[in-house]
Amino acid sequence: MPQYPNRQFLDFEKPIKELYEQIDDTRKLAEKNPKIDYKSNIEQLEAAIIEKRKEITQHLTPWQRVQLSRHPDRPYTLKYIEKMCTNFVELHGDRTFKDDKAMVGGFAELDGETVMILGQQKGTNTKLRQLRNFGMANPEGYRKALRLMKLAEKFNKPVIALIDTPGAYPGLEAEERGQGEAIARNIFEMIRLKVPVIVVIIGEGASGGALGIGVGDRVLMMENTWYTVISPESCSSILWRSWEKKEVAAEQLRLTATDMKGFGLVDEIVHEPLGGAHWDYTEAANILKSYLVKNLQEIKNKTPEQRVNERIEKYGHMGFWEETAMAGAPELGKRESPEDLL
Repeated sequence: MPQYPNRQFLDFEKPIKELYEQIDDTRKLAEKNPKIDYKSNIEQLEAAIIEKRKEITQHLTPWQRVQLSRHPDRPYTLKYIEKMCTNFVELHGDRTFKDDKAMVGGFAELDGETVMILGQQKGTNTKLRQLRNFGMANPEGYRKALRLMKLAEKFNKPVIALIDTPGAYPGLEAEERGQGEAIARNIFEMIRLKVPVIVVIIGEGASGGALGIGVGDRVLMMENTWYTVISPESCSSILWRSWEKKEVAAEQLRLTATDMKGFGLVDEIVHEPLGGAHWDYTEAANILKSYLVKNLQEIKNKTPEQRVNERIEKYGHMGFWEETAMAGAPELGKRESPEDLL
């Protein structure tokens, strides 16, 4: 079992932390008493950790999944690229303003095939979090992403976009440089890309910050992630003037992978290692890679015209609503569920 000497634990992971502490104590006893065999005790504790991870995973609330998506030990975009790809060549700059460190991307080999892979990148420590602007891209980040996607289209290479952001950067300077236009332009252009496009929510998927690189032939979502228009904290502060109702907001927003799949907003849920992707980077990357390879093979068999038309149809049919006729007016019809749109 891998050891995590500097590991951080969430509140609901505390029972696992206690078991790790028992293992540490047992090992210290073994060092003091080399004649006594503590191997079986340690093996029992390691088995208990696996069982506890399984137990916790089976009963996660929406808010706990939000917490897992933000886990400080969770793998970010560059970690997935490192584990899934070879020969990654990072490309920089939007050729207009500057290089946005919150958005990374470049050519790489995935299972022997050249792809353009890009996504938001968070930092792993305080200094890197500031450098990466906490994964919140500025307009130049989205323009860089579009430049890379257009480059992939030029050389007929598939695009893979990994989403992990608390939102696009909301600062005044970002708005001055056209944040809204940059995101809208990306959505418009991604619909029309002639190459295969696969999108994966690997962490947080918030609002326009996610949609700016979130349009694709297939949209996948890892099971301990969230995808919605607003974070639970911000929703709580708007509705209840306090962050204290964030758990209620997470429940009502219906932001989990299961909810999104039910609404028809994502195509597939990518399973994670027991307890979450932060427990085993290699296993998490291998699982995601298998989904990517499978979907790429399916999409590549279609013509560019088919891909674009199906993309337009896919996003045009998202959502469901009900239309109510006014008194004395003719019945307008209604759509009550996602199934009506299929």
